[in-house]
Amino acid sequence: MADTTTTATQRVARATVIVAACFVGSRMLGLVRDVLIAARFGTSPDYAAYVAAFRIPDLVFLVVMSGAFGSAFIPVYAELLARRQVRPAWTLANTLLTISLALFFLVWLGIFLTADVVIGSIVAPGLPPDERALAADLTRFLMLSPLLLGIGAAAKAMLESEARFTEPAIAPLLYNIGIILGALLLAPRYGVYGLSLGVVLGAGAYAAFQLWALGRTGWRYRPMIQRHAPGLREVAQMLGPRLLAQVTMQANIVVLTNFASRIGQQQIAALQYAYQIFLLPYGIVALSVATVLLPTLSQYRTHGQLAELRELFGQALRSALLLVAPAIVFFAAFDRSIVQTLFQFGAFTTASTTLVSEALRWFAPGLIAFTVVELLTRLSYSFKDSAAPVIAGGIAVACNLVSSMLLLQPLGHRGLALSLSIATTIEMVVLAVLVQRRTGVSLVPTLRELGRAIPGILLVTVVSVLFSGPLARATDPSQGRSVTQFVLFVYTLIALLASYVTLLLVFRQPDALALLDRLVRYGRGPARRVRTGILDR
Repeated sequence: MADTTTTATQRVARATVIVAACFVGSRMLGLVRDVLIAARFGTSPDYAAYVAAFRIPDLVFLVVMSGAFGSAFIPVYAELLARRQVRPAWTLANTLLTISLALFFLVWLGIFLTADVVIGSIVAPGLPPDERALAADLTRFLMLSPLLLGIGAAAKAMLESEARFTEPAIAPLLYNIGIILGALLLAPRYGVYGLSLGVVLGAGAYAAFQLWALGRTGWRYRPMIQRHAPGLREVAQMLGPRLLAQVTMQANIVVLTNFASRIGQQQIAALQYAYQIFLLPYGIVALSVATVLLPTLSQYRTHGQLAELRELFGQALRSALLLVAPAIVFFAAFDRSIVQTLFQFGAFTTASTTLVSEALRWFAPGLIAFTVVELLTRLSYSFKDSAAPVIAGGIAVACNLVSSMLLLQPLGHRGLALSLSIATTIEMVVLAVLVQRRTGVSLVPTLRELGRAIPGILLVTVVSVLFSGPLARATDPSQGRSVTQFVLFVYTLIALLASYVTLLLVFRQPDALALLDRLVRYGRGPARRVRTGILDR
């Protein structure tokens, strides 16, 4: 049993490294994308309209397209594959895809007819009339992206259920490349419309690549609605609650945009830039771990291997928290340096830097909660439990709504960022309690084993606070830009991160030691070949 758990842990670790590497590439491309957008549009009214226009397409993607082929589908599909029922699994996938496409076109028609009302009353009521009309027009056009991304999400879910993680991890690179080309080649001539066209082209590439990869497995799409398809009733039972969970997640972002529009268009853009920076470690660490983890957890649950499931989940959660912990310190201490170094070009002014850095500082405390919620949600779904994420998500939306109203006036857009951090932390606590009752997985042992990471975190915090002011002055673009500024910024972060890792090893944090051991073992082969090559010469 121990050997089985070790093998699964190593398999998950290897797959996570591959997925994380692609996630890093995707996030780096996403960062390049955001830098180019910032240089072109800054925190301008047009970019605020573009951000507002994205809210409804994102919601439609999460609910109509991605919802069916996300957490509700993967456990059932993976279970059919585990039983070697490939044809029934494909029938289930084709039936769900057909139903999702039909629902999408109905929703698309409704949004096309009511976009002005939705933007003006729900998403961004504070936008001036011209920008509100622009946001509505962009919403209609951007509705093509959830269709294409949703088809890609269906292929992604099927590939990941077959433990094929590489192609789904590469596909977001193509999506970001499309947006980058839109920002570089189309936006100078067509403004935000050119940028939106890049989004649609990138979404098309995202879908096409994964459909190609899925086609190589033998699957073919055939429009069908098989009412008695194997697993369809089970997916349908889980789908409602899970769609509600997706709605609650996106609802928090809509709340942010709604309140931000009431205090200024620049605040909408500033929160978006800060949120994108904030999501970098979350995407690289939490999403890569969660993506690989769900199919394996589902298989463990199917075979009744609950002890192995709990051990694997605990190791994954501890590793994720160790990796994201220093990011919180960096975001809070080096907020201005980060924004100056990455974004302050072209139309992105000093005022824009101030707005974005202030938001980033208050998003930072929520990073742990975002990570834990993501992994707990996947654990809950592996047990086919949809109620816990819905209950926790609903409480989070209510808390976010109330705290946004309370914090908007005294803190402005900073209060909105803090509100999301508070709401997600409350969601984490509620979800942890509910999931423990259902699965028996407690966070207490994980927190106890993370205790040896405290000295490293404290050191990084103290040094970061001491260096935050000098680094902000050294990276100030108003004094002129140079390569030295960028090198100094990168060197500071790497030095602090190295100190953190060193202290983890000195205080013998178990997961850090296990990671080092794996790296040493994986590196022995290449090192031996290099040594042999040198001696042979």
